[in-house]
Amino acid sequence: MTIQTRTQALLDLVEDDRSTQCAGILDEARARAATLLAQAHADARVRMREAFAEERQRAQDRVAAARATLQTRRRLHEQRRASAMLALCWQQLPDALQQRWREPALRQRWVDAIMTTARNVLPRGPWRIAHGPEWPVAERHQLLAQLAADLDAAPTLVADAGIVAGLMVTAGGNVVDGTLAGLVDDRNEVGAQLLRHLEASTLEAST
Repeated sequence: MTIQTRTQALLDLVEDDRSTQCAGILDEARARAATLLAQAHADARVRMREAFAEERQRAQDRVAAARATLQTRRRLHEQRRASAMLALCWQQLPDALQQRWREPALRQRWVDAIMTTARNVLPRGPWRIAHGPEWPVAERHQLLAQLAADLDAAPTLVADAGIVAGLMVTAGGNVVDGTLAGLVDDRNEVGAQLLRHLEASTLEAST
């Protein structure tokens, strides 16, 4: 083998080795690049999911805040509406009660309610029953007859020009004030009942 042939063989060997090493380096670089790209994609997906989660949370927070604001506004609206309705009821209540007292059946229910309360809270004995001058005499006598069997002493009926409607019963220093004036003055209890009635009426109207 000539020197030129041996030299060429050595050159070919060196070239083959270089090609092999270059190919290995390129393969390793490609693999590393693929790994880095996959990791970059994974990191990007994680960041995207986190960004979406944060945006969803912000949207949920905004919706929750909007709902809370709406509920607050609704409550304020209902409170203002209830206050306005209650004020109107207080204005109309005296006339409405007088009208009820003028109707015999409703007046009898009014008297029965007063007597039920009086029987529960007043001692037996001489009752004093104050009433308006226009309360029919027949109804007065009927009440006296009913109470005669329940009390140890006959009650005393007293006409009071200041009573427009209802009755006031006193006994032993205690008072059951079922007059129009007494009912209107009891703004806490009557007001609470009016509000319950308004709420029930509103609920029925909404169903």
